Amino acid sequence: MIRVLLADDHEIVRLGLRAILEGAEDIEVVGEVATAEAAIDAAARGGIDVILMDLRFGAGIEGTRVMGGAEATRAIRRGDNPPKILVVTNYDTDADILGAIESGAVGYLLKDAPPAELLAAVRSAADGDSALSPVVADRLMTRVRTPRTSLTPRELEVLQLVAAGASNRQIGQDLMLSEATVKSHLVHIYDKLGVRSRTSAVAAAREQGVL
Repeated sequence: MIRVLLADDHEIVRLGLRAILEGAEDIEVVGEVATAEAAIDAAARGGIDVILMDLRFGAGIEGTRVMGGAEATRAIRRGDNPPKILVVTNYDTDADILGAIESGAVGYLLKDAPPAELLAAVRSAADGDSALSPVVADRLMTRVRTPRTSLTPRELEVLQLVAAGASNRQIGQDLMLSEATVKSHLVHIYDKLGVRSRTSAVAAAREQGVL
């Protein structure tokens, strides 16, 4: 029996996932959590084979930072005999996909995946095999074919914050980097995208499907 934990801040999503999973004789949903921190705590207690992890969890109290699924995945994978992590999310940018996989997720599905695809992915994850939705696999292959515009996960994080309107100082604070390091990342981003400004970088990244 594959023991599954659902980690998503939307109850209706958890109900939908549970309905699909509990229709399979070899899968048991052993719990649900609504925050990344709760997922880490549940994983530490054991008794879980696979966690279906969302990437982004609701807004926190004003001025506070909310832990994301990729960060939680890293924390869980550092534990002893950790469960496998299968990301199930609405987000399909390169930054999200690469960040999740780099953090240790064995699979990445979008929430509109067919039930049969979800069940197959859970079984693959439980066996330690990778499980990527066709859309995600295609994005990764496109990235491999265009190495010049391939940004590192950290560069993608910086670019996401630039797109959100953050200053270099704010980016440094969010990612725990010096402003000099942020500027260095921006130089590399501009070079890879063939642009000379923040606005152009964001526009080019969106045009190429990076953001």
